[in-house]
Amino acid sequence: MSFLQPWLLWGLPLIALPIVIHLINQRRFQTIQWAAMMFLLAAHRMARGYSRLRQWLIMLFRMLAVAGLIFAVSRPLASGWLGLAAGGKPDTTIVLLDRSPSMQQRGVGTGDSKLETGKQQLVQTLQTLGSTRWIYIDSTAHEAQEIESPEAILNLPSASPASAPADLPLMLQSAHDYIRDNRTGRTEIWICSDLRENDWTAESSRWSTLRDAFLEFPQGVRFHLLAYPQLPATNTSIRVTEVKRQMTSDGAELLVSLKISRGGADSEKLTVPVQFDIEGARSLLNVELTGTGTEIKDHRIPVEKKQERGWGRVSIPADANPSDDDFYFVFDNPPPRKTLIVAEDPQVERPLQLAASIPPEPSFVCEANVIGIEQLPLTEWDQVSLLLWQATLPKGAEAELVQSFVDRGGQVVFMPPRNPGSEEFSGIRWNEWTISNDSIPIETWRGDEDLLSRTLNGAALPVGQLEIHQYCSLSGEQTPLATLKGGAPLLARVPSKRGGIYFWATTPAPRDSSLATDGVVLYAFVQRAVSAGAAVLNKARQLDAGDAAGETPSTWTTIVEGDQGLSTESLYHRGVYSAADRLIAVNRPETEEESRVLAESRLTERFRGLNFVRVDDQAGSLNSLIQEIWRVFLITMLISLIVEAALCLPKVPRKQDAARTVGATA
Repeated sequence: MSFLQPWLLWGLPLIALPIVIHLINQRRFQTIQWAAMMFLLAAHRMARGYSRLRQWLIMLFRMLAVAGLIFAVSRPLASGWLGLAAGGKPDTTIVLLDRSPSMQQRGVGTGDSKLETGKQQLVQTLQTLGSTRWIYIDSTAHEAQEIESPEAILNLPSASPASAPADLPLMLQSAHDYIRDNRTGRTEIWICSDLRENDWTAESSRWSTLRDAFLEFPQGVRFHLLAYPQLPATNTSIRVTEVKRQMTSDGAELLVSLKISRGGADSEKLTVPVQFDIEGARSLLNVELTGTGTEIKDHRIPVEKKQERGWGRVSIPADANPSDDDFYFVFDNPPPRKTLIVAEDPQVERPLQLAASIPPEPSFVCEANVIGIEQLPLTEWDQVSLLLWQATLPKGAEAELVQSFVDRGGQVVFMPPRNPGSEEFSGIRWNEWTISNDSIPIETWRGDEDLLSRTLNGAALPVGQLEIHQYCSLSGEQTPLATLKGGAPLLARVPSKRGGIYFWATTPAPRDSSLATDGVVLYAFVQRAVSAGAAVLNKARQLDAGDAAGETPSTWTTIVEGDQGLSTESLYHRGVYSAADRLIAVNRPETEEESRVLAESRLTERFRGLNFVRVDDQAGSLNSLIQEIWRVFLITMLISLIVEAALCLPKVPRKQDAARTVGATA
């Protein structure tokens, strides 16, 4: 048990006050031997057992009354996690609120979400505990802002639901920076979250750095976690994977591809009504769902021939989490997919040009141009999707042009020249060629993501069937996507904030590999790279909430918004927006649909060595996290006074004793 006014406990020695008064009263009288009184005392010794017990009880209840009063005015808290965690009024209280889509999950039999319940519990608890200063940090802006009282959290627009994921390490970093810059005193950090792995990124190296940084504060920092880890018994989500517009004999139509997923243990057959809304024109499709989910490929929706661009929404009936029951999309005529090729070897140039110029679908326009390095400054880079480079790595002004292209969101693929030089690009340089008389087997490749991932029907690319005759080794920081036997990288990606930088360790030339003769892997790789680069140029863009991807959200105009929020927070709320001549659809990231909860052991490890306490709550819970029990001690004091008064009353003589007394007197 702990107390909100612990300094009043210094009055506990006053419990001994009745004993002190008793001892003082005893010293006020002197003992004189008197025969008659000695006779009476001798007679009284026969009843001294009860008398002494009564005196001790009176003393005990007087002491209990004093103790009850002291404990009551000290405002004790109920025992439990918070009773043990609290311990006085902090100088600064920092609240970290997770607003991610998974926090919108609603409790069973209640309309309150985890987010709403968490805010109510925080406000009630923090009002009771008190603080000198209140600081609020939300999961989108990650900026510390001072608030007048905990009640302000209930009405803050920045505390409303959002479609963007949370970044708990970044939020804690903001809290650390505030404590450091403002030199706060005793500080408490309250975290309200549902512990989703994608929001906590527990494997990030930032955690160890943060833990050490908090341990360095001399005043100490106490962490409280209000967790809502419960998963819904069942929840259905919907996502649009692709939207295409194509002409028909009667006009035009949209081809919308969907993915419907279901979480939980329910595997019974379920009919899900999917509603399509194309700028007010609605249609319905009933989808039979069995197991964990299904995919619908190219569902056809007729549109007017003159409607070349627009927006739409797909939705399903509301369930446990309303944040994943709809998805927005935009469409427009796709831009030409333009590829530039810089190659010193004609045997490399031709296969690359063919792979880049053959469109995967008739509706796409693909163009591949071979240029020289001297033509780079004259290129209209804002129309280019992909750059294929098989020559000495660019340097100087050429390197700056290529880097700007990548920063804009473009894709660049480097292949080794015949004579590797000492040039570097993005920290990578070519080393020496390795030649083998036999084919060098491919050991591993990433088939789950990036440009070598599986096809839409789940089939794997035949990367393992490629024949590699010679390759050029790489040096520098890279992420291998395919490796040769022995661990040498065949295809690697270089980390970049935007765009894509890839290095093939071989070329399509027949003396180097079978990339050109087999063709499938080369074509799929090039077309996927072109598609990624063209997505940035498309006037209809799909963005994950929280990822601006080169856009300027402050210039957006809202067309339709799924979450209510500030206009300055458009990037964090699902909906459709316009920016100049572009349409932008913002939706929750796909990682938010993963239902994995951070394991308790991993969470404990992240806060190892810190003063950390966790409590689990449920959405819609009405139980208070903290309870003052001063009334119990006040009632104890009153009962003690009543019992003490009853014990002090003189003993009422019985009738028989009164009669004997009268007879003896007569």
